[in-house]
Amino acid sequence: MMHAFAVMGRGGFSSKDASVGHCDSLDIELVVIFFALLAGINFSTHFLALSQRSLRAYLADVEAHYFLGILALSVLALSLYLWPEAIYPDFLTTLRYVGFHSVSLATSLGFATTDYVQWPLFGQLWILFLGSFVACSGSAGGGIKMMRAVVLYKQVSRELTRAMHPRGLQTVRFGETVIPDHVLHAILGFMFIYVVSIVVMTLLMVATRLDIITAFSAVVACLNNTGPGLNLVGPATTYAVLTDFQTWVCTWAMLLGRLEIFTLLVLLTPGFWRR
Repeated sequence: MMHAFAVMGRGGFSSKDASVGHCDSLDIELVVIFFALLAGINFSTHFLALSQRSLRAYLADVEAHYFLGILALSVLALSLYLWPEAIYPDFLTTLRYVGFHSVSLATSLGFATTDYVQWPLFGQLWILFLGSFVACSGSAGGGIKMMRAVVLYKQVSRELTRAMHPRGLQTVRFGETVIPDHVLHAILGFMFIYVVSIVVMTLLMVATRLDIITAFSAVVACLNNTGPGLNLVGPATTYAVLTDFQTWVCTWAMLLGRLEIFTLLVLLTPGFWRR
């Protein structure tokens, strides 16, 4: 029951120190992956599918297509990358562990079945960054959300086109919807604050003589609410290794991430408290 609530609510809590790895069951892992994917999709899409009694809502959800597509490509590419390293006995076993941890971190679930800190650093950073943008808006996942990531990518593409054709009229579309400029500006502002928050909090952690991998991964994991980070805060250990000050930095990062940054920062502006 605890694991079921943790999967759908993204709590990541387990009654076992080894998390889902305690069960060592492929069937359980597949069930967790399936419902983790469901919780990573916009809940409005689920509502439409249930109310219309049709799967067309999922086919019409452009964000869900990016969500599932990027995850599938990441799992396949990372499995092919890790397979020659002989960390696991065969490709299917590699695919099993890569698939579980990619979905777990990308959707902010935070469950683990093995210590992925034993992977090459590239693989560790890959699944850590998946938690920064893969989850859909309106889902239980954290990060900047897939919709913002796609819009930012299309905005960069538009600016490249403008550089070549300055007189051309270019619009940014998400599916069939044209994104207004004021929405683009809001997303760019959000992304700027997101990156600045990571840099500032990582520097604060490093200033306390914490190694850069632990500091950076702890900040990114907390800001995206994914749970485990890398190195000293990896899946085989806990954040108990951090000092009180480092724990407060991570606590602030979790609040920023869960409240989507602006909601919390606006409380610190003098204008908010003026009548």
